[in-house]
Amino acid sequence: MSGRESVQSDCIVAPRQETTEASDLSGETTFVPGPETEAEYRRALGCFGTGVTVVTHMTENGPIAMTANSFASVSLDPPLVLWCAAYRSRRHALFAQARHYAIHVMRDDQLHLARHFARRGHDFSVADWTPNAEGQPVLSDSLASFECVRDAVHPAGDHSIIVGHVLRCSVHPGSGLLFKRGQYGGFSDL
Repeated sequence: MSGRESVQSDCIVAPRQETTEASDLSGETTFVPGPETEAEYRRALGCFGTGVTVVTHMTENGPIAMTANSFASVSLDPPLVLWCAAYRSRRHALFAQARHYAIHVMRDDQLHLARHFARRGHDFSVADWTPNAEGQPVLSDSLASFECVRDAVHPAGDHSIIVGHVLRCSVHPGSGLLFKRGQYGGFSDL
């Protein structure tokens, strides 16, 4: 990854200070995940780089968005995807109860949108968007977008796993925005 942008929000969390339980001379740390080792667990999870998405939904009070890096393909047939929303997010209930929504994979030049929607989910003044057939806000020029109808919502620890059946998707050329170890970046040529 390239870049050094960090963010602290209710959607993407930068790693905290590390404390070790057991380590050997190689620098490896072994621990049992729990409240007292939360920082180490976050650090271990942060070793896995992910893409960055912005999920949008139209509420009765207008559009809302949330930045999320917990996105995955579930099935090709039927076309299913999932993403996770933290219970502690002020926007959790709106997304967990949403019938329709859209997931947008951010391009490497859309950091401003990812950071904006991580902090201000109700403010669409910085985003170009149009409503889709179901009235959901679809952001312009994302790397890919998945227009979904809710298939299932599963409780999972401190998050909800939200599974969507993809009704339509679009893909644009470009490179994706990445998040790893509390930093945003992108691919570099090998």
